[in-house]
Amino acid sequence: MIAYLSGAMEFAKGEGASWREEMTLWLDEKLGHSVIDPVVENIKLKKDLNAEDYRSWKIKDRGKYIDYIRHAVDFDLDAVTKKADYIICLWDEAVFKGAGTHGEVTMAYYLGKPIYLINRVDLDDLSGWIEACSTELFDDFELLKSRLVEIYLHE
Repeated sequence: MIAYLSGAMEFAKGEGASWREEMTLWLDEKLGHSVIDPVVENIKLKKDLNAEDYRSWKIKDRGKYIDYIRHAVDFDLDAVTKKADYIICLWDEAVFKGAGTHGEVTMAYYLGKPIYLINRVDLDDLSGWIEACSTELFDDFELLKSRLVEIYLHE
């Protein structure tokens, strides 16, 4: 099984790497599942396209910036739609300024893939669209982990 780790990057502290690293280790150790971590993939993409300073292009060279971002969007949507079996999504305030997480959740829902959403915003601030797309909502990662063990440990 392959989990796609969806959540804010552009406006998240450390691009949201820390929770993804922890989940990657846990999923491998406890369930034997692989992950697609867009933070790790973005590091590879930056290297492959010689784009380590792509964020500066947002102001300096919009065309170059948009071209790079399109590569990232294409990779992420391909991973969600063609490679991942399920989605783990961290929904926090950092997603409000971005768009990728919204798109990933929507595409996964459209394709009938399970979406396990850890919600870190007040329910009043949680988009009805995103909640409706989600298979299950969790208040924290420990509750998610318990549920994933129930679902996937014996598969």
